Amino acid sequence: MADTLLPPRADATAARLPLLDVLRGAAVLGTLMTNVWIFASPGSEWSVLQGGMHLPDPLADPSAATVAEAVFRFLADGKFLSLLTVLFGVGLAIQYDSAARRGERWPGRYPRRAAFLFLEGTVHFVLVFAWDVLMGYAVTALLVAWLLARSERVRRAVMWGAAGVHLALTGLVTLGDVLTPDHAPKAVDASAVRLYAHGSWAEQIGFRLDHALGLRIEPVFTFGLLVFLFLLGVRLHRAGAFAPTAGGRRIRGRMAAWGLGLGLPLGAAAALGGPDFFVLGRYCIAPLVAIGYIGLIGWALDRFAVPGAAALGSVGRTALSCYVGQNLLCVLLCYGVGLGLAERLGGSGPWWVMGLWAAVSLTLVAASRLWLRRFERGPLEAVQHRVLGVRR
Repeated sequence: MADTLLPPRADATAARLPLLDVLRGAAVLGTLMTNVWIFASPGSEWSVLQGGMHLPDPLADPSAATVAEAVFRFLADGKFLSLLTVLFGVGLAIQYDSAARRGERWPGRYPRRAAFLFLEGTVHFVLVFAWDVLMGYAVTALLVAWLLARSERVRRAVMWGAAGVHLALTGLVTLGDVLTPDHAPKAVDASAVRLYAHGSWAEQIGFRLDHALGLRIEPVFTFGLLVFLFLLGVRLHRAGAFAPTAGGRRIRGRMAAWGLGLGLPLGAAAALGGPDFFVLGRYCIAPLVAIGYIGLIGWALDRFAVPGAAALGSVGRTALSCYVGQNLLCVLLCYGVGLGLAERLGGSGPWWVMGLWAAVSLTLVAASRLWLRRFERGPLEAVQHRVLGVRR
């Protein structure tokens, strides 16, 4: 695609802002806060389709382990994925602005980059992780790239139209869940449990290919949300939300206040409402919280020397490599093709899963910082740059 998981950061005054790198790093490690539970659960990738991602109920079991898991997962579920999606829109707007300054036609060679991202996502889906986001981003990016050459009126109509379709769809699904009389949890397919605990890598690849339609349902279901968040990222960038200016600081403050002030209470209510409201919480309320996260991180960086900001920035500068790397590490640690921790530690509580997230995150931080001391780009970013001949 480009230098990172996002389109290339070609603008020295806006695209290379430390804030954007920190946000990218937070988004990448934040998505792992959700995905690590997939790797650690029986049936792994297949368990998602059988209700395996529903949050635990701390009201039914107020133990320290249940409360810790519920809070950990609530703070991450859907929020950092939405943050990452907004940032992809920001990166696309930066690339459009860069092409305009050079007097180049748009979208120009961008479809090639989107096609390359789709190829990367396909390889990642087949070989590593079924719940890949890159394929959906590539398709969405093609539409939004075309919209960037249209009028603001057209973009606004598509943006809010996509939001309306998405809200209607999630509302219907939520209504169906509420009206469904049978709320008993589904048992995870025993063959899927055996596959990830004892199956070979080739067998797991075959399973993903055989069930590709089901495992690729999320980007189809959320396509309207993806379009909305991409275009929201474009609007935020053009409004100066990421700029080191007084206006940018005011926007970030409002984003934090409204996003967290509304999103966290609504999200908590949806989470406490149980599995019936899972879709509403993850796909409608979580994006609002993500806006609050952007504002909060920006607000903190505007005012303080935040510990760990440089580390997150290193992950952000190597976002694609870290995104793929964290999933590969979890495969090797959790599945039977590696250490098989998911089976060995299954049933022992949530603490080891949160510890796994911390260990993988620290590994990525250390690796990215060491790599960037010698190289300008992450390893996968360098491959993209060489294949596509990206201009800076």
